[in-house]
Amino acid sequence: MNAADVNLYLVGFMGTGKTTVGRAVAQRLGFTLVDSDHEIERLCGKSISEIFASEGEAAFRAHEKTFVTSGHAATRTLVACGGGIVMQPGVLELLKSRGVVICLHASIETILERTARNRNRPLLNVGNPEERVRALYAEREAVYKRSGAVILTDSRPLSDIVAHVVRTWRREAADFARRTPGAA
Repeated sequence: MNAADVNLYLVGFMGTGKTTVGRAVAQRLGFTLVDSDHEIERLCGKSISEIFASEGEAAFRAHEKTFVTSGHAATRTLVACGGGIVMQPGVLELLKSRGVVICLHASIETILERTARNRNRPLLNVGNPEERVRALYAEREAVYKRSGAVILTDSRPLSDIVAHVVRTWRREAADFARRTPGAA
């Protein structure tokens, strides 16, 4: 596989900038941007909130796993992953077998600020969203830290974050291509 074709998966907690950074990085690399949450909504014909309400979180997680295995192109694609996607057993390893995984990170304060404006986050439709964010973050932090290179997104200009992601992807894509010469 040519290193320039290796997929990039942005993972991390909600509000860390996966979609915003992903859009800019995909444009810079000439990749197709796919947001896993948006793609699942499109395929299911309903919003994530509606999926959670009608089918439950377990069904949504099953949709995520299906998306990872067969819902996007195998090359030249940047996937902005939903925040909980890597929490499912085996999914992080699956992502790593398909391309480079980079984790975007932000402080709890930045996450709270960024998510406060968005009412389309079913996991935060609770009485105390701040308490929920802190609890979810504590549950997920260890998995995020072992998912791949970690890039901080708070208090940095978008252009700096994009440049850092691109540099990291280039280095890791070359390693990925050497390790998986027959992958496509």
